Amino acid sequence: MDFSHFLSSHILSRDVGGKQLYREMTQQALHAEACGYRGVAIPEHHLINILLVPSPLQLAVRIAALTESLEIATSICQLPLRDMRVFAGEVVQAQALCDGRLVLGVGKGAFGFETGRIGVPMAETKAIFEESLAVLEALLSREEVAWNGARYRFEALTVMPRPEDPVPLALAIMAPPGIEAAAARGYSIQTTPLGASHEILRSQVDAFHSGRARAARPESQRLSLQRTLWLARDEVEADQMVARAHTYYQSFDNVFGGPGLVDQGMIRPLPRRQTVEELRQNVLICTRAEMIDRLAGYAELGIDEVIASSNFGQPQEVTLEMMSRFAEEVMPSIRLIHQKVA
Repeated sequence: MDFSHFLSSHILSRDVGGKQLYREMTQQALHAEACGYRGVAIPEHHLINILLVPSPLQLAVRIAALTESLEIATSICQLPLRDMRVFAGEVVQAQALCDGRLVLGVGKGAFGFETGRIGVPMAETKAIFEESLAVLEALLSREEVAWNGARYRFEALTVMPRPEDPVPLALAIMAPPGIEAAAARGYSIQTTPLGASHEILRSQVDAFHSGRARAARPESQRLSLQRTLWLARDEVEADQMVARAHTYYQSFDNVFGGPGLVDQGMIRPLPRRQTVEELRQNVLICTRAEMIDRLAGYAELGIDEVIASSNFGQPQEVTLEMMSRFAEEVMPSIRLIHQKVA
């Protein structure tokens, strides 16, 4: 089982600007490579202060220029917000500038506030995503593409330059029926239970394996599961980081299925139904022995990659130090367990 680091960039204070925000994300990517992580994953969000990367491909190119072997995945690019005729060319350019290390994670978007403000109601994103994905794949795989659909209508055209390397594609889906259907069609999957229970996680994983069993080339498909993760030195630190994560989710829940109350770009924190203790039972914020035990269970489930979401607003140096400890104290044990399971 591999590990990637999620570059979940947040502006939790108006004192933080873009220069500091993306400098820290770049430092985390460099540190991930130095620590032996397989890769990094880059989100995309707009108009709000969490997960704030308006152009994931741009950040991917920046990271690729400073690293040698790190896999760089978008997690995700929101297709309904883009014109695929432009985006396809941007993908080809980014893959070339990333030396073939780009994994293109795509999805329909998750926050109704941002899609709505950009003119794409959340209720329409699924249909738009499905057509956009079909158009994108056609543009990347065929030289002459014409289209006559609900959203796209255009005469024959060719995206230039043509791709020289394959562009690995992964679909971001949370609902188990959608995961199973996409896996059956041959797609790799990025998913997450967010702060939900292990049972929800298990249903997502089972859906992937059920779908992949019907795919034409299952050996090419990967399941990447994002999970809130922090290796604590002791129970006191674990309690502190769970509290930080719970505070972060007060903003996340507001825009993920919530009312979308945003004040000049800053999401308004709202009370949560889930308690701090309930969150702790679900996420991977724990000490070494428990972390290894729980991740061993992930390996036994057949999860190919864990995308570690470890940014909750703590200082940068604290994050980098935890990444080092996780790489030294946990990753070797899990890789040995995964080899035995495989």
